[in-house]
Amino acid sequence: MNPGLENCHAYPFEKLTKLLEGVTINPNKSAISLAIGEPKHPTPEFILDTLKSNIGDVASYPTTRGIDELRSTIATWLCERFNLPTKSIDIDKNILPVNGTREALFAIAQTVINKSGETPIVVLPNPFYQIYEGAALLAGAEPYYLNCSEDKNFIPDFSTVPDNIWQRCQLVYLCSPGNPSGAVVDIDTVKQLLTLAEKYNFVVASDECYSEIYQDEAQAPIGLLECANKLGNTDYKRCLVFHSLSKRSNVPGLRSGFVAGDSELIASFLRYRTYHGSAMPLHTQKASIAAWNDEEHVIQNRAQYRQKFTKVCDILSPVLMVSAPAASFYLWPKLPGSDADFARNLLTSENVKVLPGSYLSRDINGINPGAKRVRIALVAELAECIEAANRIKQFIQTTY
Repeated sequence: MNPGLENCHAYPFEKLTKLLEGVTINPNKSAISLAIGEPKHPTPEFILDTLKSNIGDVASYPTTRGIDELRSTIATWLCERFNLPTKSIDIDKNILPVNGTREALFAIAQTVINKSGETPIVVLPNPFYQIYEGAALLAGAEPYYLNCSEDKNFIPDFSTVPDNIWQRCQLVYLCSPGNPSGAVVDIDTVKQLLTLAEKYNFVVASDECYSEIYQDEAQAPIGLLECANKLGNTDYKRCLVFHSLSKRSNVPGLRSGFVAGDSELIASFLRYRTYHGSAMPLHTQKASIAAWNDEEHVIQNRAQYRQKFTKVCDILSPVLMVSAPAASFYLWPKLPGSDADFARNLLTSENVKVLPGSYLSRDINGINPGAKRVRIALVAELAECIEAANRIKQFIQTTY
């Protein structure tokens, strides 16, 4: 048995289920779940139509590399979205379709971690998407948690990492826009990280699956490859970005995304994934082409989230320290007390489910940066989000 399995924590939603066992819920309130980051906006019809019209492709084996048209479409989107020179992205060398970013973020650690010598280290933000931690442990590495606190604008401070950690570091997970904070890294932070990557020779894996949900249409979040290109790293050495259609296009069940960046890393990742047996089905690839080729539905999607943030924050701000993030679809408010108690009692009283922030974090140096916070995913339709916000407000007013 892989010894790393013994060190893997229960998933946040397993902890939530255990926390809520035996809860008596107010029978007069309908259930509203804002705990899971699963988009609930309708999937665009043109994506579903493309999927249906190509369902006959299930009769053919797909290749791990994916069809040329998909990689070409991804390259065009990537260059236009992040202002990259088209000549810097080769569809045969710099792009690999994946079955959603979850499996790819896990698999990249298995690909790049070298267990010879001292125990390797994987640096990850804290709070974090739990796949990062599990990927590190199951690759035989040691996670190093970097607290993302409010006083640092929820951005990891890489200057606090000691040299002896960097010397053993082989992989850094970056999440921008962040989950759960929605914080977006700036080019100076990326410059610092890439300078360290060059000095200590580690890979930067940037999870950018929330990059297309942001507040300001005139200021889209910057990406790792965009920063690298601006800083003169035009071959994206040591850089990989992970993108998904799940949030962008409301197709979480399609399991479609891509990895792009350093050609040598992509070549190694392709070899690993060929053995891993994770090729994207052809009908999924063709539906993905349709999705990456259209921006209008993404603009409309952002507008819906923007409206929900405005309405919900207007309701909650008088009773809770909360504000709309730069990007993502989460609220990450401060609480007056225990996050676990808040989540449990809110469900009991108002039948609204949220996720305790401490379940997304680890205690590091006596600090859990998720403690006394909850993650509220504004994924439901507007009316339901407004109803949930009013119930949360009522709960706070009567409880604290």
